[in-house]
Amino acid sequence: MVKSTTGVFKLKPHHGGISVPDIEASIAWYQNMLGFTVIKRMNIDAIPAKIAFMKHGNFCIELFEVPGASSLPECRRNPNEDLKVHGNKHIAFTVENIYQVIAILKKRGVDIAMELTEIGPGEWACFIRDNAGNLIELMSPW
Repeated sequence: MVKSTTGVFKLKPHHGGISVPDIEASIAWYQNMLGFTVIKRMNIDAIPAKIAFMKHGNFCIELFEVPGASSLPECRRNPNEDLKVHGNKHIAFTVENIYQVIAILKKRGVDIAMELTEIGPGEWACFIRDNAGNLIELMSPW
């Protein structure tokens, strides 16, 4: 049994990531169809990727456009068929003390996909993998 670390692991949803072929068209769709608002844009030249964070209520989505990305397979467009394909882009959680959380996770043998990285002034994030290889992002609060 794992010792409780409830005080350190106060997870709350942050965002879900969605890869799209045309970020501008997707921004317009999420704004017009669901009422999301763009709160942050950025580029990651190393990937390369265009990124837009959009918010509605207390939840955000991250849209990203990557040149040359594969199209979504037809089976992923049907909810019943999609259940037969493992994985997602990623989910993200903010944590109060990202350094402490990462140290604990490393001690537990969690697979670190991307080490702690500064993503903006005073903003830190890292990626871990679950037991099936799905990505989970942990972030310092904004």
